[in-house]
Amino acid sequence: MDTSNGLPGTPSDQVPEILRTGDSGIETLFVSLARRHPDGADADYLRWHSLDHRPEQYRLPGLQASLRVVSTPACRAARAASVGEYDEVDHVMHYFFSAAADLEGFLELSDALRNAGRSPFILPPVARGVYQVSSREAAPRARLGADVLPWLPLRGVYLVIEQGAASPLPLLDVEGVAGVWRAGSQSSSYASIESGQQLSLCFLDGDPVATAGRLAPLLESHWQASAVQPLLAAPFQVITPYEWDRYLP
Repeated sequence: MDTSNGLPGTPSDQVPEILRTGDSGIETLFVSLARRHPDGADADYLRWHSLDHRPEQYRLPGLQASLRVVSTPACRAARAASVGEYDEVDHVMHYFFSAAADLEGFLELSDALRNAGRSPFILPPVARGVYQVSSREAAPRARLGADVLPWLPLRGVYLVIEQGAASPLPLLDVEGVAGVWRAGSQSSSYASIESGQQLSLCFLDGDPVATAGRLAPLLESHWQASAVQPLLAAPFQVITPYEWDRYLP
């Protein structure tokens, strides 16, 4: 494997002069997990959300980045864990906020868009969580720093949701994983998920399904050796703009 990713120079996280210039400012993740559209209008939903609803969220001053992914049939077949209602998750939306307090404008903006006739779609929700970021790591081969992973052009993500706490797995040596953010759930009026969950968000520059195959044995060994309960461990595909039906659940 090409451990340098074909990119020159020293990784950002090893250069104090780079790190001193700033970071992403992201401390909070809002993660929305949903089922497929009940009438099969997934492509229409993705078009509306990507061209209208999602860009409007950047009116909120604390929103720094966002990422939408879907579970293709191949992704679903490659899951290492998929328990209870989490088995129904086919769409995941991530919003990256500076702080939990920055979510306050979410409902006001949602109401305003709805009143303007701009919210024609909804996906049946499975769960919504507010997570406090606890750690960030980037694979040295990726060169860029862990703080800026949300802006890396991705092929997909691998999402791990666990109940309980355990020592984090070393995942950066897995081919296809460009970096990992970890976060713990927080009780919030914006969330259905209570505190006690641990989320690991793997940013993938490799094929999501192939990378899932390499991650699965590590995760299964980790669960056998710890007391955490896996709820979801699954690859997801980043959608392709203007090809809304290319990757569908």
